Amino acid sequence: MAKTTPPFAPFEFMIAWRYLRAKRAEGGVSVMTWISLVGITLAVFALIATLAVRSGFREEFVDTILGANAHLTVYQDLEFSANAAASRKISDYTEMAARIAAVPGVSHASPLVKGQVMASANSRNAGVEVFGITLDDLKSIPRIATPEEAMGSLENFDNGIAIGSGVARELGVFVGDKVQLISPNGVKTAFGTSPRVKAYEVVYIFTAGRYDVDRTRAYLPFAEAQAYFNSTGTADEIEVMLDDPDKVEDMVLPVFKAAGDRAMVWTWRDASGAFLRALEVEDNVMFVILSILVLIASMNITSGLIMLVKNKGRDIGILRTMGLTEGAVLRVFFLCGAFTGVLGTLMGVVLGCLFAIYIDPIFSLVNYIAGGGVWDPQIRGLYNLPAKLELADVLSAVFLSLGLSFVVTIFPARRAARMNPVEALRYE
Repeated sequence: MAKTTPPFAPFEFMIAWRYLRAKRAEGGVSVMTWISLVGITLAVFALIATLAVRSGFREEFVDTILGANAHLTVYQDLEFSANAAASRKISDYTEMAARIAAVPGVSHASPLVKGQVMASANSRNAGVEVFGITLDDLKSIPRIATPEEAMGSLENFDNGIAIGSGVARELGVFVGDKVQLISPNGVKTAFGTSPRVKAYEVVYIFTAGRYDVDRTRAYLPFAEAQAYFNSTGTADEIEVMLDDPDKVEDMVLPVFKAAGDRAMVWTWRDASGAFLRALEVEDNVMFVILSILVLIASMNITSGLIMLVKNKGRDIGILRTMGLTEGAVLRVFFLCGAFTGVLGTLMGVVLGCLFAIYIDPIFSLVNYIAGGGVWDPQIRGLYNLPAKLELADVLSAVFLSLGLSFVVTIFPARRAARMNPVEALRYE
């Protein structure tokens, strides 16, 4: 009884390797192999690089949201006074903040006074949003208390004002300089309302890492902000920080019950949900487009294998005559295509990972060659292009590339296996 060889025997690998490295004079298709290899490498590189930038941008964007803003904000519903004046002011803000802080899952709750004013210094003006907050509460905001860069000391906060680095740059001020805040809602007189103007010393300049925060935000001591905005004895809202911001939806109802019937709750997902959903749609579209790019690169393997099968017709006939089965011939040519797909995928993974790891110097070089202005933080919100390698993204690119490479290899390999040895050797 004849002994059968197991699938993917060593001689099948040997034959496949000889075909791949054959010279053109020997009927090889080395040029097509190199084209396929380079195409798959570049396609996988582009896919991994895009996925890394996508993951990094999303993480950095969400981190700047959670690090510089409340995870959950509690407002008061409209209340009408005796003279029919509507107000959302919270008079029992201390008790409300204490009740919210006692809810399991809430790490901090702080009353806040907010207002939009014009900041002026050195004959320059800038619109800013002022947050009135206590020093202890300000220290609970990660991107403000421990920012990427800072000037001055937060311990001096009660003696002045804290501003973002973008505001400081716009006004041309440093720690120790004076900044005037001008509010149109000032003192009411017989001739109308006169603007309220008051100067504060800059004691702290922070860089939160998000352009719109650094460019528009300023912090005043809570009591000083109450006096400046005519909000003595009241607060505008309660800022709530959570132990796990990703579970903010589960915290809405408990916080609402603790805040009271007139409370209104607004989460960080409500504020940025539209942008995050747009990012998700863009991510899915980009993955599909780049997957098509990988498929196109994989199709070069099919072209190369079809040419290889045509050039190796006589060899196939001889191998079949010597006793190779259809399955053995199929596996030989499958290995020819699979080798190109595997090697191209590995090279693409290496290039993609290196790009993600060294993205900062690469981007600096691109920015230098382009003359600057490649990345505009005013549009994108972040100061640089972030990238984060995630195992799931790398594996998805690897499986996609290998899967497509193996699938497109099967068809020309089956054509070679079904070749009639008699017809292949008829004119030899």
